[in-house]
Amino acid sequence: MKIANILFKPITLPLKRPFKIALGTDFEYVGVVVQIETDVGDSEESGKGITGLGESSPSARITGETIGTVMEILNTKIKPVLIGKNPLQIEQIMDEIHSVILHHPSAKCAIDIALHDILGKYANLPLYQLLGGYKDEIITSITIGIKSIEETIDEAQELLSAGAKVIKIKIGLEPQEDIDKIKALREAIGYNVKIRVDANQGYTATDAIKVINKIEQYEIEFVEQPLPYWDIQGLKRVKNKVGTRIMVDESLHSTHDAINLIRANACDMFNIKLMKAGGIMEAKKICSIAEGAGIPCMLGCMVETRIGVSAATHLALGMKNILYADLDGHILLGADVCEGGVITTNGTNRVTNKTGLGVQLTTNLF
Repeated sequence: MKIANILFKPITLPLKRPFKIALGTDFEYVGVVVQIETDVGDSEESGKGITGLGESSPSARITGETIGTVMEILNTKIKPVLIGKNPLQIEQIMDEIHSVILHHPSAKCAIDIALHDILGKYANLPLYQLLGGYKDEIITSITIGIKSIEETIDEAQELLSAGAKVIKIKIGLEPQEDIDKIKALREAIGYNVKIRVDANQGYTATDAIKVINKIEQYEIEFVEQPLPYWDIQGLKRVKNKVGTRIMVDESLHSTHDAINLIRANACDMFNIKLMKAGGIMEAKKICSIAEGAGIPCMLGCMVETRIGVSAATHLALGMKNILYADLDGHILLGADVCEGGVITTNGTNRVTNKTGLGVQLTTNLF
């Protein structure tokens, strides 16, 4: 079996509502869908190749990419590497891609996901079973962007009525308002639901320590990325001054970052995202490094279609050390280009029993 062709197309999808975090506000999703085609299918009799789907969700603020750079990299750097390769040799292919492209993790991620989709289809198994098959479901947080206190409470109550078990609140712009918001939210929804908060690099170390120490009494599960990604010593200071666990997100892209964070003793937890890591292959390596150091992991996502969120859910289900999930990016979309894969009900993610990712396009993109 060999890769015969790779197709890719940018897509723009509406969000259900504007999504505001400390780094900015999004009103729509812009990404790239990738399709890798092989020359041999499930059987020689079929005469049809296996097709794998992947997705790139670029972010100039986080991955340093745009739609334009992703399309250019896919066409000029990645496509020439792929044609004629055996798609089951995923690590070899990704190693060659890494050797010719230093950055552009979400572009690499699209290829990695599509190759893993092919692997699952070739093996005739759901992908998570090939990634370890450790569990069948995982609770996911449902995220509320930065809003007024009243709007935050209203949306949280709406989500809880729909079955959410964990609420993730975006903070990081106004320290005192953030304290007041978490206090008011706890008073409104009680203590039977877990609350996580994510500052998206919005605080200084001094403000982070102040806010976290104030909101600890409201039983916060953990605080995500309170400081700028580069301030590792500041993260260590915050970690040592508060009782709530500190999780890194934007500070963690690669295995190199993971090792540096562990050596610096700068955090308690990792948030791994496929789009930052460059795909499932690298995300697995980060997770294994973390497990060896006693660092529990969460699998997170950007705003993504069912392709990307399904891939992340398969990995979260496959590996023991992925104890938490923030895999709700597809829920934020007002429309999608695919169906199947991830199933999110009552705040819990599962996947279908279909092979590979279990995702199918619903529009004629290619």
